[in-house]
Amino acid sequence: MWKNDRNLLLFIVALLFVVLLFSWGAGRLRWSAFPVRFWHVGRQNAQEGQIQASSEGVNGEKSSDKGKVALTFDDGPDPSHTALLLDGLAKRQIKASFFITGKNAESYPELVKRMHEEGHLIGNHTYSHLQLNRSNRELFKEELVKTNDIIKEITGEEVVYVRPPYGSWDKSFEEELNMFPVLWTIDPLDWCTGDAACVINKVVPKVKENAIILLHDEYDSSVTAALQIVDELKKQGYEFVTVDEILFD
Repeated sequence: MWKNDRNLLLFIVALLFVVLLFSWGAGRLRWSAFPVRFWHVGRQNAQEGQIQASSEGVNGEKSSDKGKVALTFDDGPDPSHTALLLDGLAKRQIKASFFITGKNAESYPELVKRMHEEGHLIGNHTYSHLQLNRSNRELFKEELVKTNDIIKEITGEEVVYVRPPYGSWDKSFEEELNMFPVLWTIDPLDWCTGDAACVINKVVPKVKENAIILLHDEYDSSVTAALQIVDELKKQGYEFVTVDEILFD
């Protein structure tokens, strides 16, 4: 009787051992699957984070991966529109280049001072928007010198860059006046339309790295177009700089 009870007890112990062993093994398999899956998901998330980080900069903004472009404005400052443009550029943290006439600089020095204080490049556009021709070389030169003096009086800095009206230029001025001409690569003729969308459509499709965009800060439609152009090109990955960074970097 005792012998049978002993055999039964051994059988029960052995059965319990097998059950425990099986349960432990199965549990180990189940729990070991969790860290493997967690590692896989974490690795996948990390890879996705790296991809996202490569295309986004600080504060989730797209990084600059299409190159630099320069936004330039002629004929100002304008009492009705330049301040609005400067507000929009400041909000977007964009620096532009302004080629101003001496006459307007004399009339609105506070706007010239603001351009300078906010980090925009200021260039010469002659005193009266004079176009250079064969018969007015000396007058043209006098207007450049006069405008340089006016701008320096306001900003305290020498003027280095000039945008000659209509692109008419004499290279000998570069040595005589130590000035560098700045032309453009995209001209949407914004002065002859009141349609901002038309201006935008003439600019955005043509932009490529190192583009220099010509606009005017004396029209409602031009100011509207300029800020929308900034928004669109920033989304595409372009970086806006002052024109000197394109010419000499």
